Amino acid sequence: MRKFNLLVLNEWLKIFKKRSFFIPYLIAVLFQAMIAYISHSFSPDSFPSAAAFIKEMLLPTGLGQIIAILAIIGTAGIVSKEHSQGTVKFLLIRARSRTAILASKYVTVLLYALSLTVVTAASIVISGILLFQTGGGETGIADILQSLLYGYVYTVVYVTFVFMVGVLTNSTGVTIGISMFAVMMDKVVIYRDFYKYFLFPNLDLSIYRGGTPPLPGMTLGFSILMLAVYMAVFLLAGFLVFRRRDVA
Repeated sequence: MRKFNLLVLNEWLKIFKKRSFFIPYLIAVLFQAMIAYISHSFSPDSFPSAAAFIKEMLLPTGLGQIIAILAIIGTAGIVSKEHSQGTVKFLLIRARSRTAILASKYVTVLLYALSLTVVTAASIVISGILLFQTGGGETGIADILQSLLYGYVYTVVYVTFVFMVGVLTNSTGVTIGISMFAVMMDKVVIYRDFYKYFLFPNLDLSIYRGGTPPLPGMTLGFSILMLAVYMAVFLLAGFLVFRRRDVA
C-alpha cells in the first residue's frame, strides 16, 4: 500500500508542478463570487438564505457543471501527455504493474476533482454568508451536503469518462474535445424510452429531490445503477487497453 501511495504522490506532484495548477481553482472561486455578487445586487430575493444559495450553487445545475469542466481540463492529459512526451516508458520500466500505475493516475484524478470541489464549496459558503441572510429558510446542513454529493458524483462520472478517453486516444486535444461535447450534450433529453439507458439523462441525481424524472421509469436507484455500470465499463476499457498497448 505504501508503494501505491508513493505512486499517487508522484502523480499529484506532476500536476502540482504545472504552472497552470492553480488556475482552475482561481476560476472556480472568481466565477462563483461573480454569480453571488450579481444575484445579491440585482436579484436579492432570489435566495431566501445563505444556505439556500449554497445548496443551489453546489448542484450540477449550479456550479457543478463548471467544476466538472475545470476538472476535465485539469486532468485530461494525465495519461495522454505521458505518451506524447515519451515519459510513459520510464514509468513502465519500474517495478510496478501497469494496473498499479494506471490506478494511481485515476486516484489522482479523483483527488484533484475532490480538491476542486472542496475549494469551490468553501468559497461558495463564504460568499453565501457574506452576501445573504444566515438565518431563515428551510434549507439545512443535510440539504447542503446532499447537493455537494450530487455535484461531486456528477464530476466523478465525467472525469472517469475523460480518463478512459485519454487512455484510448492518447491525445489531450481529442480528449478535451470529446469531453466538452459530452458536457454540452448532457442537458439534451431525447423523449424515447430507450434513452433512459444512456449516460446523459442519469448524470444529475438532484432531479430526484421531489422533481419529475426526465423519462418515465427512471428512479434514483435506476440512475445510480446506470452510472455504476457506465463507470465500470469506462474503467475496464481503459485498464484493458493500457495493459495491452505496446509502448515504443
